[in-house]
Amino acid sequence: VQLQASGGGLVQPGGSLRLSCAASGFTLDYYVIGWFRQTPGREREWVSCISSSDDSTYYADSVKGRFTISRDNAKNTVVLQMNRLKLEDTAVYYCTADYWVRPGPANVFEYDFWGQGTQVTVSS
Repeated sequence: VQLQASGGGLVQPGGSLRLSCAASGFTLDYYVIGWFRQTPGREREWVSCISSSDDSTYYADSVKGRFTISRDNAKNTVVLQMNRLKLEDTAVYYCTADYWVRPGPANVFEYDFWGQGTQVTVSS
């Protein structure tokens, strides 16, 4: 079971990035998929997730209206589209999966499977 996050990079404030979370060894459609982010010296914080039952989506207040999470079942991936990026969105972003977690804001220990992070840097 592996998760692979990709799509990070350097972008100016107001710009967009599209992060992807690809899975191997299991089907993402059956799992709640979450995104967390972390900056140096701070705890990993929950950003967004998508449910397994009906693809309901959930967002942290700090990204609501700017980020969109969605599934691409044909590619067994989950995408986090990030628009109107701000300096404070700079972080390493991690995708994660769990079969049992309740969709919504969560702590890191509630998720079982983690991918490696992808760096997002918002800078002028």
